[in-house]
Amino acid sequence: MTRYIITYLGGDQPASPEEGKRHFEKYKAWLSSLGDAAVSPANPLKNTSTVHSDGTVTAESATSMSGYTIIQADSMERALEMAKTCPFLKIGGSLEVSELIQMPF
Repeated sequence: MTRYIITYLGGDQPASPEEGKRHFEKYKAWLSSLGDAAVSPANPLKNTSTVHSDGTVTAESATSMSGYTIIQADSMERALEMAKTCPFLKIGGSLEVSELIQMPF
């Protein structure tokens, strides 16, 4: 089966801790609904720094990426179907779905 990475971009911050907990419960339920298809389910990012081509470093992200999930699916169409049900979309976020390529080393 092919592996895909779902990248989380943007999204609104919860207005309160309670709202954050409610959203997280929906997110956990979504991940649970993926079953064995969720290979690496929850990978949030924090404290991102960017290394620029000139060697300088800034203590911020160059993108709005906030995390990722790795899934396995029979096709890109199936991976997209799974992504479309993610509750992250309900908080103003968007998702990028990419096929992961195994590199021979």
